[in-house]
Amino acid sequence: MKSRSTNGVKIGLECHAQLLTKSKLFCPCSTDYHNSEPNTHVCATCLGLPGALPVVNERAIRYGIKVALALGCEVQEEIIFYRKNYYYPDLPRGFQITQYDFPIALNGLVRIESVSDGDGGKEREIRIRRVHMEEDPGRLVYKGTIDTAKYSLVDYNRSGIPLVEIVTEPDLRSPKEARIFLGKLRSILGYLGVFDGDLEGAMRVDANISVGGGERAEVKNISSYKGVERALSFEITRQKNLLRRGLGVKQETRHYDEVRGITLSMRTKEFEHDYRYFPEPDLVPIRISDLVEEIRKEIPELPDEKKERFVSQYSITREHANALTFDRDIANFYEEVASKINTGLCATWVADVLKGELNYRAISMREASKRISAVDFVAILNHLKRGVITERGATEIIREMLDRGGKPDEIVRKKELASIGSTEIEKAVLAVIKENKDAVEDYKAGKKEALNFLVGQVMKKTRGRAEPKEVTEMLKEKIESRILGKF
Repeated sequence: MKSRSTNGVKIGLECHAQLLTKSKLFCPCSTDYHNSEPNTHVCATCLGLPGALPVVNERAIRYGIKVALALGCEVQEEIIFYRKNYYYPDLPRGFQITQYDFPIALNGLVRIESVSDGDGGKEREIRIRRVHMEEDPGRLVYKGTIDTAKYSLVDYNRSGIPLVEIVTEPDLRSPKEARIFLGKLRSILGYLGVFDGDLEGAMRVDANISVGGGERAEVKNISSYKGVERALSFEITRQKNLLRRGLGVKQETRHYDEVRGITLSMRTKEFEHDYRYFPEPDLVPIRISDLVEEIRKEIPELPDEKKERFVSQYSITREHANALTFDRDIANFYEEVASKINTGLCATWVADVLKGELNYRAISMREASKRISAVDFVAILNHLKRGVITERGATEIIREMLDRGGKPDEIVRKKELASIGSTEIEKAVLAVIKENKDAVEDYKAGKKEALNFLVGQVMKKTRGRAEPKEVTEMLKEKIESRILGKF
């Protein structure tokens, strides 16, 4: 099966995800290094000191198999670890222990929503070439940018962290499609409970890209799935500009500078034979086929399955179901709230309002749940249903809880968010009509935007405690009535 590209762009990704084990892949050092001082989670093995021997982390192997099964891959009979030989300061042994001819699995598939013109929102299939495991190198820290720093520092805390590498075929057509794929992959890994995307460096991506059938360049170590779209967009423009000027694209490895949003040449592209792969002599082959059925039973309901169930069980739109099931914590939060209140109302407020507020603050549902619980959210929606607060008031409560904490009832009292009655709304409407005669005349002359202005003035006067729909109808009625027609 040949990869398809409607715009001459071919993109293949190599996605490296850190697995949530307590110890490293080949030694007992803790993987909880993210807030630690440099070089404090190391031992003779992960530092590559003479005489230190690797011992395989069984949990990491099981997690790797679980990932492969979730991606629909064909799990192999046995795995063999290899040495990938190259020199780099963050690689203390002078080689990386990885997999080569005998990976965990081959031939998987991930379905994503198409963003190409003419596809009509259909799903596209992105083929997975292989899934294998390897150890993470250390981390280089530069004083300044990679091309201007006079020196670099090496932190080996990350050295030996278990990685699962997911390699796609060059089936992706655009930077946006690559971002969507990585978002879907991150969602699947999160559901499996083997990966935490909130940790720094938890997923890093190498992207291979070519334009118009030319040579491909590899952009290494993009540290965020959102950064992939920006890096690929720059690289496509760079390659197209070279081709436009009649210059060839070199097959090379490039670095993405996230600060400047550009890619920089690092070295000519290596080939497989340059790494002199050979089986790791200190590790024996491991038979994994006997574990497959046991691990298959551990796989939870995945995002696509949950989305279909949400549509069927809760009678919500496919768009809401897709938004709610992307993140496992949000899906669980929705189900807890939906068990106690109208499912459609709940879907709107979790998918549209709560998710929007989380995105604005760049915080996860896991972090947000420390300040706003499902019980609190049910209380907010019940207040809204009974007319105790307006939609604006409900939004204000959610924002206050996310920013400063507190309880819904306390916030309603403190910020005076309780809805006002029709009598008070009428007083505010009449006052606004008298104070804004020009806007009233504009509305009577057919300028509909004038009504929006008047509604805003009433909302300001009532401090958001009136329902906008009721305000709109009352303004129309008062302005168009014969009693106040003179205004």
